[in-house]
Amino acid sequence: MALTTTPGTRQRLLDIAVRLFARHSFAGTSLQMIADELGVTKAAVYHHFHSREELLNAVIQPLVEQLQTIVAAAETQRSRHARAEQMLTGYADLVVRNQGLMGVLGGDPGVIDMLRAGDLARLTDRQLSLLAEVNPGPGGLVKAAMVLAGIAGAAGHGLVGVDDDTLREHLIEGGRRTLGLRPPRSPVPLQGRRV
Repeated sequence: MALTTTPGTRQRLLDIAVRLFARHSFAGTSLQMIADELGVTKAAVYHHFHSREELLNAVIQPLVEQLQTIVAAAETQRSRHARAEQMLTGYADLVVRNQGLMGVLGGDPGVIDMLRAGDLARLTDRQLSLLAEVNPGPGGLVKAAMVLAGIAGAAGHGLVGVDDDTLREHLIEGGRRTLGLRPPRSPVPLQGRRV
């Protein structure tokens, strides 16, 4: 069966690839397996992606772009605590929105090796710096690495019975505790302000 080039075809390929990468690992998933899952020929998959690596890059590119925006926004904050808070909350939001992909990115050695070689490695260093500056020195760096890995790992496990808002709340709270950050002050609701 031929794979028609409709606007949703590429996204279907990406979605199936993520599911198969999560189930069989990146190294354990072939383009033929993806074609079989879609019910098309391998040649039809090649029409869109010529290798698993190209497919993985297409899967993670939107995530990388969103992460670049989060890091850039955090870097504009005035204090180190505000930068860390912005980085932590932005990262937790991103991870919760992409839970299916996080298990693949954080738990597959083949994917991790591939990601370390690209732009994502430099972006990860910027994330670590933003979180680590709350506690300068080796301890801060260790805590920052624990927070990034812990958030990705917890969300990547698909915790049954935990809704997205609850997961996000607990990821941020755990990150704050690990980093030693206090929650930001909440603005006073309008009805509670004196005029």
